[in-house]
Amino acid sequence: MLAAASPAWAQTATSRLVPFRQGSKWGYADQSRRLVLPPRYDEAGPFVEEIAWVRQGPLYGYIDGGGNPVTPLQFTRATSFRRGRATVELNGETFDLSSTGQRLSEPAPAEPEEEPLEHGDLVRKEGKVGFRFTVGSGSVPALYDEIRENYNGLLFVRQGAKWGVIDSRGKLVQSVRYDAIRLTGNLMFPVVQLGQLFGYLDEEGNALTDVRYPQAEPFLDDLARVLAPDGQPGYINANGQEFWE
Repeated sequence: MLAAASPAWAQTATSRLVPFRQGSKWGYADQSRRLVLPPRYDEAGPFVEEIAWVRQGPLYGYIDGGGNPVTPLQFTRATSFRRGRATVELNGETFDLSSTGQRLSEPAPAEPEEEPLEHGDLVRKEGKVGFRFTVGSGSVPALYDEIRENYNGLLFVRQGAKWGVIDSRGKLVQSVRYDAIRLTGNLMFPVVQLGQLFGYLDEEGNALTDVRYPQAEPFLDDLARVLAPDGQPGYINANGQEFWE
């Protein structure tokens, strides 16, 4: 199933630090996999907007890029920051925090709406659909049962139950073979599925990783959380580099 798309980000920031699992503990490494913050947490999240959630035992808190606490380890649930706020749970109550760790009373602003198709128009013929790009002369013949767009110039096309990928020139860069393409999170790095395993594509529609992970979450900025083939969690970056022992 192709999940509904969410708005794309114009630019992907490069994370200075990446969660790194060493044994059963988590710390943070730089992009060269050199440990910068030693492994001391039971779980660690990515730095988003310069703040990361960490967990010790059942409780979560937030740290900055120097490893300094932004909040105490007191929450029973904590999400990564997005647009200056994160959602936490404390004593059974759910609310949002600011990037300084203060409770926010006002509701989150509404998400910006995206047009269903941004870079062209569907072309229908004899029960099939194609695509005509509004910029340039690229077009896609009406051969497909469904076409979806990721707002970064890629088209995701379905024939029967299988999905493929077409670039902004109308070239089929991934054959129609995937069981699913998931469009959530950072749309520049879509999650693809073959059987029970997952992998990622890059912003051009080429393979960023092999399809080898039992679970794969959407990218947050330039990092994504996966289950490694051995079943242990870890992270990959926008170059497909893995961050675990």
